[in-house]
Amino acid sequence: MPDYSFEREMRTPSSEAYAIEQDGDAIGRVDVHFAANNAVRVTLCVPPDFDDDDIEELIAEVDERLVLTANAYRDDFTVTVWRGEQAGVFSPDDEDGDEAEEQGNGLRPVT
Repeated sequence: MPDYSFEREMRTPSSEAYAIEQDGDAIGRVDVHFAANNAVRVTLCVPPDFDDDDIEELIAEVDERLVLTANAYRDDFTVTVWRGEQAGVFSPDDEDGDEAEEQGNGLRPVT
């Protein structure tokens, strides 16, 4: 089984977002949302070469290491999986804010 690590990127009172790393390289992302009714909803983004077995192994890791450690009791656990590649990370560019706003959404790729 591959050795995954999870680097937390964000946390709110009811959700967490993690980069998924394997051998030091970011390979995916997982967003975990905890609902008040003990339901957990997860969005999992994996590389295009992941097969169903890889996905099931990663879901088990997410459940064991991220979900159950944060919320020992859950009535419902639903995972939506997206298989593909990262197109980029976008954020406002403060230095050229006026120019970015003129182009539409004000977001630029983060390098």
